Amino acid sequence: MTEIASQDDFRSGFVSFVGRPNVGKSSLTNALAEQKIAITSSKPQTTRKAIRVIVNTDSSQIILVDTPGVHRPRTLLGERLNTLVEDTLGGVDIIGFCVPANEDIGPGDRFINEQLDDYPNTKKIAIVTKIDTVGRDRVVDQLAMVDQLRDWDAVIPVAEDDRKQLAELKNLLSSLLPVSQALYPAEVITEESPQSRYAELIREAALEDVHDELPHSLAVTIEEVIEGNDGELSIYANIIVERDSQKGIIIGHKGSQIKKIRKKSRAEIEKIIGRPVTLSLRVTVLKEWQRDPKFLRRLGF
Repeated sequence: MTEIASQDDFRSGFVSFVGRPNVGKSSLTNALAEQKIAITSSKPQTTRKAIRVIVNTDSSQIILVDTPGVHRPRTLLGERLNTLVEDTLGGVDIIGFCVPANEDIGPGDRFINEQLDDYPNTKKIAIVTKIDTVGRDRVVDQLAMVDQLRDWDAVIPVAEDDRKQLAELKNLLSSLLPVSQALYPAEVITEESPQSRYAELIREAALEDVHDELPHSLAVTIEEVIEGNDGELSIYANIIVERDSQKGIIIGHKGSQIKKIRKKSRAEIEKIIGRPVTLSLRVTVLKEWQRDPKFLRRLGF
């Protein structure tokens, strides 16, 4: 494997973005990586794992650790997601606290900010996200409000589709990382296995049209992946829900919804692997799986 050339001033390390659910952490991670690694959705609990995404620049290697949004847990899964965030933050060099420009700073933001006191030796920056959704005056006001929360190493605004702002954020992160050789080979972009990425893309498609508690109740497992002689990949996956009524929603009238999920997720998988995919989906009811330690272990929690 080709290693990134080491330099006396080369910097490398770990960065984790934190914040309430749906503040733009995963979208920002993908934007910095310039490709889709973490799934995104407006639904709660979209991110359920600590996903490492490696971003290389000429002078640094930034290892982004995308984490779930911090929330008040109601299930064993929720408790383990919060624990995952806490464990992740204990091992990173920089914490990026994300606050959207289009929402007032609330109790959830203040709670998360207080938790950052548990990491006194970690550098902390504040990132005001989604600035393209509001006017300039609102951005200025939000930056001022965020700046008052604590003595940050930096406060920076960003929109995920603004290359100049993303470059400025990359430069800022690079400058705050410790001097170190690259920790990953140059060609590695994530530690996620192909099967894990397939499962996440299927879950992302399934989240698109669901509401209420169903987003929390969705899980996806990959049962089998078969390499075809013609280069086509066959993927057999299971969409897990907690109630029979949820199964009906996922399948839809005469199978309309499951067909939509299959079409969207297959297209996303084909995009990342660059070849045809046959995708078979089954919907299974596993009651109260969010409270089942055995099943949570199977999902990696």
